[in-house]
Amino acid sequence: MSDKTTIGVGMIGYAFMGRVHSQAWRSVGAFFDLPLAPRMAVLAGRSKERTEAAAAQLGWDAVETDWRRLVERDDVQIVDICTPGDSHAEIAVAALAAGKHVICEKPLANTVAEAEAMVRAAAAAPPGVKSMVAFNYRRVPAIALARRYVEEGRLGEIRHVRAQYLQDWIVDPEFPLVWRLQKDKAGAGALGDIGSHIVDAAEFVTGQHVVGVSGLTETFVKRRPLAGESAGLGASRAESTGEVTVDDAALFIGRMSGGALASFEATRFATGRKNAMRIEINGQDGSLAFDFEAMNELWFSQGGGGFERILVTEPDHPYAGAWWPPGHGLGYEHTFTHEIKDFLEAVATGADPVPSFADGLRVQRVLEAVERSAADGGRYTNVED
Repeated sequence: MSDKTTIGVGMIGYAFMGRVHSQAWRSVGAFFDLPLAPRMAVLAGRSKERTEAAAAQLGWDAVETDWRRLVERDDVQIVDICTPGDSHAEIAVAALAAGKHVICEKPLANTVAEAEAMVRAAAAAPPGVKSMVAFNYRRVPAIALARRYVEEGRLGEIRHVRAQYLQDWIVDPEFPLVWRLQKDKAGAGALGDIGSHIVDAAEFVTGQHVVGVSGLTETFVKRRPLAGESAGLGASRAESTGEVTVDDAALFIGRMSGGALASFEATRFATGRKNAMRIEINGQDGSLAFDFEAMNELWFSQGGGGFERILVTEPDHPYAGAWWPPGHGLGYEHTFTHEIKDFLEAVATGADPVPSFADGLRVQRVLEAVERSAADGGRYTNVED
């Protein structure tokens, strides 16, 4: 029997992100020696029947059909927000005011104003209440190792950043109009959903911020069949159609705070690319390259030589030592386990978890600058502080 302090978790939303977060909450204590023992106390969703079925499948003890009741419960100390972006701000602000720790899926909000309200709520929360935005790719061991190499000075002065996130899941024009294709729910399309990841990854690995951008966006398929029953990223199709109100692809260049030039591409129309989240950093003395479709590998070049492949599964590599013997690779779900581990440690020790809501706000400001630039013919646009 564990003598660790138990901390109750309430999660809102049980679809794609809810499933991977549930996996993380279930597994984190089995692989990491944590100061707290999370209890999967409550799952919230709008449909009682569906929420009960999800809770039984995913391992949650109880259900609520109103997120406000979840926030009010005495057995919940952590609120995990896995809903579409249009509800992030309202839930997070209420939870923080109630003295609950908050972990919120990315992007932090649908607008800069909403993200600013969340940052203010985090600052005004009772002492010791922590908050974090869930940019899970920071917790890929190879990306964390890339960050370490940059911090150690192995690349020297950073000159170039290239980041891409390439998917193809809506190439079919008959793919239904799911919520991620509706601006009122998602805030933005590929730019916000996956572009936010590569902006955060670029800033995380380099330790620099994006300070200005010039961008283009495009919606290739303007109308789609309305969505029926949804499951994960997909849904059934109805006969009638509706307007796509977000971008399908975004392409932008930028400048980093340390002087590096950067390029970013986010698209859901790269036929054949399933989840190619890529980043390459070129420095004065060396380079790094990563592709999530080969997530256990980091490519490194130093001193003008060619790239060497590093299999990031050794015990001294970030996070990897908690799992399997060297050479036994990790997967997508492990990144969420790592972020939950880091969040719980911060809550227990009183440290400020990263990425913070302020980090999420900074990414939101980059996305907004790209949208303003694209609306103005690609004009170079400064990212607001």
